[in-house]
Amino acid sequence: MADSDYLFVLAAVKELPFNVGKKLLIDFLRGDESNNSVMNNSLFELENFGALAYEKEELDALIEDLLGQGFLGYDFVQGKKFWKIIEITKKGKEELINPSLFKNKTKLKEVIFSDKEKALILSFGDFLSEFNDAQKKAIISRIKNILCVAGAGSGKTTVLTKRIEFLVKYNSVNPENILAITFTRKARTQMLQKLAKLGIHNCKVETFNSYCEKVLNKYESKIYDKPTRVTTYKDKIVAINKALVVLETDMSKAIDVYFSDGQIKNKSKEQLARTFMNDCFFVRDYLKSKNENIQDIKHDKYLVSKDSFELIYGVTKFIDAYMKKNGLRDFMDQLLDTLELYKSNPKLIPKFEHILVDEFQDVNSLQVEFLDLLKKNNLFCVGDPRQSIFGWRGSDIKFINEFEEKYDESETIMLTTNYRSDEKIVKIMNKEIKKMNLPDLKSEISGENKVALIGFENEITEFEFIAQSILSSESKRDEIFVLSRMNKQLNELSDFFKLKEIPHILKNDDAVSDIQEHKGKVVLATVHSIKGLEAETVYVTGCTSLYFPCKGSEHPFLEMIKVDEYDKEEEERRLFYVAISRAKKNLILSYTGKYPTYFITKEMKDELNYSKPNKKSDANIHFKTQSNIVDRLKEWRKNKAEELGTKAFLIMHDSTLLEIADKKPLSLEELRQIKGLAANKLSKFGEELLDQIY
Repeated sequence: MADSDYLFVLAAVKELPFNVGKKLLIDFLRGDESNNSVMNNSLFELENFGALAYEKEELDALIEDLLGQGFLGYDFVQGKKFWKIIEITKKGKEELINPSLFKNKTKLKEVIFSDKEKALILSFGDFLSEFNDAQKKAIISRIKNILCVAGAGSGKTTVLTKRIEFLVKYNSVNPENILAITFTRKARTQMLQKLAKLGIHNCKVETFNSYCEKVLNKYESKIYDKPTRVTTYKDKIVAINKALVVLETDMSKAIDVYFSDGQIKNKSKEQLARTFMNDCFFVRDYLKSKNENIQDIKHDKYLVSKDSFELIYGVTKFIDAYMKKNGLRDFMDQLLDTLELYKSNPKLIPKFEHILVDEFQDVNSLQVEFLDLLKKNNLFCVGDPRQSIFGWRGSDIKFINEFEEKYDESETIMLTTNYRSDEKIVKIMNKEIKKMNLPDLKSEISGENKVALIGFENEITEFEFIAQSILSSESKRDEIFVLSRMNKQLNELSDFFKLKEIPHILKNDDAVSDIQEHKGKVVLATVHSIKGLEAETVYVTGCTSLYFPCKGSEHPFLEMIKVDEYDKEEEERRLFYVAISRAKKNLILSYTGKYPTYFITKEMKDELNYSKPNKKSDANIHFKTQSNIVDRLKEWRKNKAEELGTKAFLIMHDSTLLEIADKKPLSLEELRQIKGLAANKLSKFGEELLDQIY
């Protein structure tokens, strides 16, 4: 499919004399005269009839892509709630006039080495012998400002550490004049350990937070009128509970107001309370980062109900006042207060000779402002625009794309050799983010490994396949990742694994546990929480257009912001890239329904062993029977909840329904062995449950 083909779709929608559904649009584009609507309305006479002779699945993916990016939109037929028709948006009309979708969004080019540079590299002999040419240049370059664009698995942390060794041992730079900034405590610890092995001590390695914390502790009296400390988890719980008391409500009521029924499903009260608390503090940080006063925010700026807005407004206003009164600060306060301190007292700004920054694609505007205040001579930033996935919390890919424009005497060095993944996986990765127009990564690894895209009729068959594959896998359990876009699907899969007695750890977006501490267990994780880690075998579940790109959020605050601050569609695409790039040897993508996500292009499918749902297979027939039981049980639960005037999940948890469908108990006695069926529920619903099974 050519890059400009999307323009034919936009032109066709604009040209058609009436709005049409997706099926008719696809038939029109393919020139299908067997469609009665085409013939009855003489649509074959229009200019764009038959403009794109592709498979229906390919056109479906292209249309979904245009819908996701806002060039096309859905409307509903009056009186027909579920009849969706497609229309071209204002953005789509502008795109037809001035096409921009496939223009190069990045200005990064592969580095060309001069003969002088090659000679210099050779002069270092064994010191650089284990590195490729691009890595060598990144390590020894004397350019003042360097952006090292390091693709997945290209050894970025090793290069950054080796550059520090080069500065100390060959450029005679005092380690105390070097500042290296990472994003996590774990990355900081690992870098310090690597430097220690190289005999380098006293180099300042910090996270943004740890650096600011040390500065504020040192100069506390210059910025605060009372002793101030970092907020603890316990402090946050106390603040939230006090806020709810002041608002004359409680956590249970707050959860009902803040979350939708779908967001509540399959989560405990503790999980929901934690999410609510984190979101309230996130709102406070977000407003502070935008220099907005909490008291001045208006409801019409946010995309939520009035009740939800007033709840968040009240809680956020309270916790802000509570923290000021009690001398508490969080990470956003630390950064803002450090910036204020340095602006008010420029003489306090330390004079580092070299500043090195890891994960530069994740920086936000305040962190860049902080770096600019510190920077005096040399800046070395390592990052990968392909893995920029935190726009929702303020990071901006523009800081990579505009690096050379912003900094004089600057150069971009591309690390394109992937030392992590099989060449088949790397090919798929390259095709997935083809639109970014970055140099392709090259793999150094090849073998008889598995890359597959497999479709299933429903989630039960998908989960069963993953479970059986893990049980028969040759990979060690701690070398297996199962990834999902959403916590909701992850929790359901975890319940299923418990039934199958598959040992695993669950790492969702709120988890803080260190995966490396858990040996011999399969890791279940969301894509956001797994970034930076890798495994021999990776399963990516739910590869549908429902999850990639994600249509909803488990954090309602994210829906409060009018998301015009970053390109959510492209960030979701990069998130899918992060998921597949975790795999070293085996990559299995699975989905349910008719088509996989349109993020999986035809070119990617050509590289994958692609299996569509097979209704005739014995395995699917067996799983379908089990799935039918689940469907009947869920329908029964829904009706029972309506009858009793309560919520469905209070009648029975999904994990209980799954276990019933899996074990198919024949009697009340066997039903008694099911977890989650207390005696009172068994006496109330036992006979009804058995009726749904047989």
